Amino acid sequence: MDVKTLIDPYDTLLLDLDGVVYLGRDAIPGAPESLREAAKSGVRLAYVTNNASRTPGAIADHLSEIGAPAAPEDVVTSAQAAARLVAERVEPGAAVLVVGGMGLRSALRAHGLRPVSTAMDNPVAVVQGIAPGLSYGLLSEGALAVRQGALFVAANADSTMPTGRGELPGNGAMTRVIATATGVEPIVAGKPEPPLHRESMLRTGSERPLVVGDRLDTDIEGATNAGVDSLLVLTGVASPLDLLTAGPRHRPTYVAADLSDLHRPYPPVRRSEGGWVCEEWTASWEEGRLRLEGQGDPLNGLRAASATTWEAAGEGEADEDAVKAVLASTFGGRASSR
Repeated sequence: MDVKTLIDPYDTLLLDLDGVVYLGRDAIPGAPESLREAAKSGVRLAYVTNNASRTPGAIADHLSEIGAPAAPEDVVTSAQAAARLVAERVEPGAAVLVVGGMGLRSALRAHGLRPVSTAMDNPVAVVQGIAPGLSYGLLSEGALAVRQGALFVAANADSTMPTGRGELPGNGAMTRVIATATGVEPIVAGKPEPPLHRESMLRTGSERPLVVGDRLDTDIEGATNAGVDSLLVLTGVASPLDLLTAGPRHRPTYVAADLSDLHRPYPPVRRSEGGWVCEEWTASWEEGRLRLEGQGDPLNGLRAASATTWEAAGEGEADEDAVKAVLASTFGGRASSR
């Protein structure tokens, strides 16, 4: 294959949403245009989200409003993965207590299950996902059902979720209420666990997917768990410091400023006698600290710095103090976007 841009080797983009395509209700600058260009080139777009609060139709409507090409069948949610996980373990038509919103209820109905809202309905499972206005009363019903022996499934375990106002508590934080009250840990359906990736592959039929995300502990680790390539974009949660200090399971195949880099050649990061080189940047590890020299696009410096730091850390994680000086002097604490 003649590879001219980063996207060329792949037939499907498995795209996270919050922090990659949009923040809150607003598109990340350039994201819709980049996705339209990808679709025009014949690449399948699948929007894979850990957010279980909305239905695929509602998410597709939001994407269309901001100019991204999307239909309901292009959206894969942790609610769908959770519903399949439950449906494979219980009898058809079984009652399932929903601690969450319409996204979970719709997904459960699609698998022939019966959503309920109280432990008095003797549910065989409790499924929890983030939802605006999630009440103490509903969390209490979930705890009662789990204490009665119901299977406990979490749509995802994200501790936070990015919004236009900053990072807010995510479903992982909210599931601690039931887990702490009952002593039962949930089975997690969303990234980085396998069920959501399995759901994505079943729905897209992809053979050469590229996972695109902004979080190391969900998107990138999920790709690692699935054995597929990944792209980290620096438009959401993860920072350059997070990237440099990442352990093996959190190290992406590629790093980009935003989705527009999909349509550019990806500069090679190669080993040299003096360290690792990317374009006009050279990174090395000297006396237990990162050294970086060069000019041009700072993102290429970050790519070289990542390769050097990961080599030095091996199967562990680099110490923050060993890389902070380079980040402060070269990137101002965060890589610049273009």
